Amino acid sequence: MTNPIQRSFELAAERCENLTPRVYRRLFREHPEAEAIFRSEGSDLVKGSMLALTIDAILDFAGERSGNFRLIECEVSSHDAYGTPRELFVASFGVIANALRGVLGADWSAEIENAWQELLQKIEGIVAASEA
Repeated sequence: MTNPIQRSFELAAERCENLTPRVYRRLFREHPEAEAIFRSEGSDLVKGSMLALTIDAILDFAGERSGNFRLIECEVSSHDAYGTPRELFVASFGVIANALRGVLGADWSAEIENAWQELLQKIEGIVAASEA
């Protein structure tokens, strides 16, 4: 059976060909400081690639944990090196959830909401643990 996180992405894929513009519009609206982090040249390719890798890591973290989920922990350090505040790094996962919620509308169930809230708390824990 599909887990609720995976199901949220599946439902969104049926309704939205490309989440990238939705996610980054929301990110820049909710966190305007994030826009300055992205270079202007080739930015769309970078955004799409980053989102694809993030989605793979999220799906693995919420599912099998075959290894891709470790990217989350690795990227904390990488984003530190770029000067990305950890709060923004963590918030970006919530932005993805909110973008999915917007696409799913009434199909965003309590089960999906609870799964995402649990996942976001775990990601926040990973980021906090990497500070130690």
